[in-house]
Amino acid sequence: MLKTIERTILCFDVEWVPDPKAAEILHYVDLSEPGSEREAFETLWKEEGKADESNPQPYLKTILCRIVSIAGIVREDNGGSVSLRLFSMPTDPDDPEKSAETRILSGFLKAVGDKRPQIVGYNSAGADLPIITQRAIIHGLRAPGFGERPNKPWEGVDYFDSRNSDFNVDLCPMLGRFSQTPSLHQAASLSGIPGKMGVSGASVAELWLEGKLREIVDYNEYDAFTTFLLWARVAHFANLLTDAQYEEEQVRVRELLEQEIAGGKQHLVPYLEEWDRLRELTGQA
Repeated sequence: MLKTIERTILCFDVEWVPDPKAAEILHYVDLSEPGSEREAFETLWKEEGKADESNPQPYLKTILCRIVSIAGIVREDNGGSVSLRLFSMPTDPDDPEKSAETRILSGFLKAVGDKRPQIVGYNSAGADLPIITQRAIIHGLRAPGFGERPNKPWEGVDYFDSRNSDFNVDLCPMLGRFSQTPSLHQAASLSGIPGKMGVSGASVAELWLEGKLREIVDYNEYDAFTTFLLWARVAHFANLLTDAQYEEEQVRVRELLEQEIAGGKQHLVPYLEEWDRLRELTGQA
């Protein structure tokens, strides 16, 4: 269970799709042909994921995929004054340079390496952190701060030890084990927090193929808010937040949502509406 709340926290989520380059290198798919990207996806699903009629898009090993978006909520506690902010990459989904996987990875690794936050995710130890590490290594990136490890867990920040380090928090195993592990959608929705909002991880690949990166980033931001709200609920359960402090966290999230909506992020309106609906449905309104 959650043991500490550090001064800087990053609740994050990562979205990825099959990597066409992996299909080219491992299965000789010709990426110069029209429609080759879809062919590459289908080749990886078939050859690496053993796709069949019942499961046409099986889960692929993360090393065979490319990261297309990372989003998160940053919580900073400056001596009792707590602030939240939303970040997402690419910052401009319409800009191919900013949407490059190396640009996304470099930005994330630098920010985490510089700030050394307590990172929080859902199945992050099993999926999000491995794909970040694997893809960074494939691209030959350095990760000062992020990639370094202390000799012992209590001697510093360690992002590679989710069992012993307070800086690598995966909410998924905290809530269940094996057959009893809920999905993020289940855990959040039953807690009065929006889960999946019309898009699921399974539809991200199709959105990518249709050129809808902005929609993927929007969906990624939903999951970032959901992960943060679930983190606050777990922290409250673990007695790290009092009843009043837990309510304050929810107020801060609502204020952040309203601020982002006022700034033009209209896709967050349905998220706020769904939060209100679920809070009423679960008796928390």
